[in-house]
Amino acid sequence: MPYSMKKSKVIVTRTPSELARALGLTPADGAEIELRSALNSKIVEAVRRKNLTHAQVAGLARTSRTRITAILNRNTKAVSTDLLLRVLYSLGYTAKITFKGAA
Repeated sequence: MPYSMKKSKVIVTRTPSELARALGLTPADGAEIELRSALNSKIVEAVRRKNLTHAQVAGLARTSRTRITAILNRNTKAVSTDLLLRVLYSLGYTAKITFKGAA
């Protein structure tokens, strides 16, 4: 007996704020996604630039290799923002956060 499959609508987003809007999240959630994405991207870039192993980064940041692997694979759901900041700092970077009025 044939069944009909419901067609899915493909939505393409290019920024974290567009993604939040598409998922029906609040602007605050979008801001958090954007911040965490920027931190994650800088960490990945720094590790590649310095040619470090996951174990070396873990040692510098005083965390487990498993957590560093998750970060470098962009699987940060269970990783806190403060750990992302600590890893970034251990790689020789600091984060500069600017504030602006919400739209």
